[in-house]
Amino acid sequence: MLLAVFDRAALMLICLFFLTRTRHFRQLLQKDEHSRQELLTVTAIFSLFALFSTWSAVNVEGSLLNVRIIAVMSGGILFGPWVGIATGTIAGLHRFLIDIHGVSSVPCLFTSIIAGVVSGWINLKVAKEQRWRLGILGGMLCESLTMLLIILWARPPALGLEIVSEIAIPMILGTVSIGLIVLLVQSVEGEKEAVAARHAKLALDIANKTLPLFRQVNSESLRQVCNIIRNDINADAVAITNKHQILAYVGYGEQHYRQGDDALSPTTRQAINYGKIIIKNNDEAYRTRDIHSMIVIPLWEKGEVTGTLKIYYRHAHRITWSLKELAVGLSQIISTQLEVSRTEQLREMANKAELRALQSKINPHFLFNALNAISSSIRLNPDTARQLIINLSRYLRYNLELNDDEPIDIKKELYQVKDYIAIEQARFGDKLTMIYHIDEEINCTLPSLLIQPLVENAIVHGIQPCRGKGVVTLSIEDVGDRVRIAVRDTGNGISDEVIARVQRNEMPGNKIGLLNVHHRVKLLYGGGLQITQLHPGTEIVFFISKNGDKLPEETLSLTA
Repeated sequence: MLLAVFDRAALMLICLFFLTRTRHFRQLLQKDEHSRQELLTVTAIFSLFALFSTWSAVNVEGSLLNVRIIAVMSGGILFGPWVGIATGTIAGLHRFLIDIHGVSSVPCLFTSIIAGVVSGWINLKVAKEQRWRLGILGGMLCESLTMLLIILWARPPALGLEIVSEIAIPMILGTVSIGLIVLLVQSVEGEKEAVAARHAKLALDIANKTLPLFRQVNSESLRQVCNIIRNDINADAVAITNKHQILAYVGYGEQHYRQGDDALSPTTRQAINYGKIIIKNNDEAYRTRDIHSMIVIPLWEKGEVTGTLKIYYRHAHRITWSLKELAVGLSQIISTQLEVSRTEQLREMANKAELRALQSKINPHFLFNALNAISSSIRLNPDTARQLIINLSRYLRYNLELNDDEPIDIKKELYQVKDYIAIEQARFGDKLTMIYHIDEEINCTLPSLLIQPLVENAIVHGIQPCRGKGVVTLSIEDVGDRVRIAVRDTGNGISDEVIARVQRNEMPGNKIGLLNVHHRVKLLYGGGLQITQLHPGTEIVFFISKNGDKLPEETLSLTA
């Protein structure tokens, strides 16, 4: 009899094994929540197992040796109380109705329902890794209760004792199969974590490959993104859209999108309008009739749908649960990268706009001083005025050739500075002496008009107000991966108030030059100017990176 119990339990185990090999049942097991229809399907499966155990039972003195409790307990432990209670009720009623006056029909009815309740409790209250143990124990208790009820219900009691003496041990020991069934099905559920881990790694690999392409988003970069996704997930086609048109389409059926027809399909519009994932597993694509499986996933930016990611397969039923989860992860990555890319582009545009605005404040200021110097020289020294005009025109030509604060070679910047100095020396005569300490081997670029305003500040606010002659020294030194630029004067010296106002980003309009350079250096290289009070005079230092990167914070502070 024990062999008969294990024989029927093994048959149930084999049937479940083959069920777990089917795609739909595996997807059912890998879900955390189930729809009402899915629960009805599972209830039907385990109810059939329970009914089969009753039909195939061994008759022992009017009672039936069967594995019905095993089916009821397994269903409830694996899929929850509703499946357990429904299966137990169906199995118990069937057992009662086929042998209403049988000695064990009523005890089996009660214990079948109790088994459903117990299995549901185990599903809700017991950790998943411990359920198989509690399932065996619960099954043994339910079968033991059945034996007790048979003894109490049987008339005469001796008949009950005789039946129990023959079927008790086989049926109680047979509940060990509950643990085997639970472990078998949970092994398939465990594959969910393995699949999730593989998909997480795949999504991370795709993110690493596509990240550089989002630095400059355009149709070509999006095509490359689609191509990477298509190759890595073995899709037949991948597309990315915005809210109005297809931005990139790569793969099977690509020829349909080369005629300028980039309008969105009704399915895509539905996904955008309702913000929902749409899966079609046995349908024809809008333009490519050979494609029969597709998933359309909305892309979100700041809580608003801004486009979709679309994945296509030519064969039907290719959009599985695991592929859907992977596609959702990819859409989240793409949404994030698009949002970051858009934010970065806006930041760069704002920085360029600010740099252009700051630079525009320098040009009129310098031009006013230069024209004053030229006008003063025209009558007294026409040759000098002519040379000054050449210096000014050359300086302005350099300035006009620049585009959006495009970096220029540092040697060109020095030409600008020297043209400016020539004009200023014409104004101040021997009152101004200019000294250059420049490393001729330095080869780097920097934005224009970073050095000249500091030289101008040293002359106008340092040398000009003081009595007697003054010296301005321009130093440019190579210090490893950086270039140190310093402007020193022997004038009256800068006040603590001016240093404090620069630190607070405050400066009157007629002294915009110093704050201007501080802003620009900070925007471009991550920090501002270092201002040091000397005796006499002032030194202003800033550092630029040879490769254009921002510099460590410790090299960029203002000091007094």
